[in-house]
Amino acid sequence: MAYAIIKTGGKQYKVSVGDKLNVEKLEVAEGETASFDQVLAAGEGAELKVGAPTLAGATVEAKVISQFKGEKVTAFKFKKRKGYHKTKGHRQPLTRVQVTAIKA
Repeated sequence: MAYAIIKTGGKQYKVSVGDKLNVEKLEVAEGETASFDQVLAAGEGAELKVGAPTLAGATVEAKVISQFKGEKVTAFKFKKRKGYHKTKGHRQPLTRVQVTAIKA
């Protein structure tokens, strides 16, 4: 399979074997294998299979490389002429994975 489109963490990703990507945190330990079963499409060119909404029996296997936090995002609230301002920060927990196999 050349590529697959998977859904995880409310987002969609186009992946191929060997790709490394950051996804929303998965409850899988480092070094273990994560399996994504929400495969929306898989294949290449004329042999592309598209699910409605997902492909039955298709999975994407990925090795968990690391668990980490993303860059800090600052939320700043402000109301003019009222003397009100509030700053709040947030770091999203992420998981870095490397795709090892696409099974369709």
